[in-house]
Amino acid sequence: MAKQSSAPAVLLTRPSGEGVRFAAELAARFGPLNIIESPLMAPEFLPATLPPGLWGGVIFTSGTGVEAAGKLALGPLPAYCVGPRTAAAAAAAGYTPVEMDGDADRLIAALLDRRPPGPLVHLHGENTRGAVAARLTAGGLPTMGLAVYAQRARPLTQAALDLLAGTGPVVVPLFSPRTAALFSRAAEEARSPLWIAALSPAVAAAAVTLIAARTAVAARPDAGAMLDAVASLLPPHRGA
Repeated sequence: MAKQSSAPAVLLTRPSGEGVRFAAELAARFGPLNIIESPLMAPEFLPATLPPGLWGGVIFTSGTGVEAAGKLALGPLPAYCVGPRTAAAAAAAGYTPVEMDGDADRLIAALLDRRPPGPLVHLHGENTRGAVAARLTAGGLPTMGLAVYAQRARPLTQAALDLLAGTGPVVVPLFSPRTAALFSRAAEEARSPLWIAALSPAVAAAAVTLIAARTAVAARPDAGAMLDAVASLLPPHRGA
């Protein structure tokens, strides 16, 4: 069984690259923490092609979408991105990023208000939420949705299972409804008190089967608000 640290334990279930970045942000905000990384999903790029034609711009709702889009050679198009990280990834990939604050709903509202020249293409994962392309098209902004990657489920590592079998509380930041559902199934045998930080009410709802000792929902769907949610779960001297 894993040795319990005197510092709060944190179990990160994000895909590897995103998990590493959030672990660094946790350490910068809170100092030393006992962090166990156990990604519950790993990306797999899908064979995808776009019909020929002139595209007015591309929509990215994740950095993984930017990475998967590399093989499509879209050129230096405007890229409408949810969040600063996705916008930075799009810039590094040669797009002209336009950062859209908030989640898919806010992105749709902003694009319908902005009315950029189309057509647009939303490059997303196989499991996507928000019906971005359909709602934009219905609003008069022609948009095609194309799945360019899939997030394949992975089991918890033995280190994560050992942590959940302990007696100390475990902080579990959950960033998507699918991850929350996967974790809920994987953690059915957990004995440790679970302190859940959820990115949104939808994520919290997907984790409803968990018996959580504490739950905090981020005020906004971004990494900064998730750090604040984690801070609300930790003892007062943490995150100051």
